[in-house]
Amino acid sequence: MGRLIAGNLPSYAPSHQTLNPKSPLMGRRIAFLGSSITAGAGALEDSFVDYLVATDGVIAIKEAVSGTTLAGNAPDSYVQRLYHRIPVTQPLDAFVCQLSTNDGRHDKAMGQVTGAQQRHGFDETTTLGAIETIVAYVQQHWAVPVVFFTCVRKYDANYGKLVQQLKVLQKKWHFTIIDLWQDPVVKAENRAQPLAMVDDAHPTRLGYRNIWTPIFRQQLTEVLRQSEA
Repeated sequence: MGRLIAGNLPSYAPSHQTLNPKSPLMGRRIAFLGSSITAGAGALEDSFVDYLVATDGVIAIKEAVSGTTLAGNAPDSYVQRLYHRIPVTQPLDAFVCQLSTNDGRHDKAMGQVTGAQQRHGFDETTTLGAIETIVAYVQQHWAVPVVFFTCVRKYDANYGKLVQQLKVLQKKWHFTIIDLWQDPVVKAENRAQPLAMVDDAHPTRLGYRNIWTPIFRQQLTEVLRQSEA
């Protein structure tokens, strides 16, 4: 039985998990913008988002399309989906964005970090410009905590550079980073649970349930606690 099947048994599905009515995330309204990891491409379209809904009562907007990029003006780019698929009238408590690995594969220009005072007019055709556009838009319309998360995958120099630039942007915009890229603890967990990943990048249901969801539960709980302190 292959990992795709064995790691995605029906018993691992979000619908088979138990809701914790005392979760600090219960009723929290969180938007998740991303691509295949947010979508659950290796887990029959179930991801950590769906487990947070099932186990913690999160009210989620899951805006995820596999293979898409942060940068660019295509209708399915992160920026365009943010503009057109997440209504600004939708109340939110937090906003989570996946740092896509697709930009490098699609030869999107990384771009430049803009000056400390610039708050609009970013180049959405570049990855860093798209990131700044997203953060500025969320701050303007919702004024809620923004969280970026990096992806687990085999070493890639271009993605490693993007992660470093994300940390530079963090100093300007003060968002949170859940840094799973090359995380030794996550790597160890994946080795200990061979059915957790379909490939080097995509978790199975088992992986999302056992490894990813606890990380996001803890981190989002802390982000919201700090924002309301």
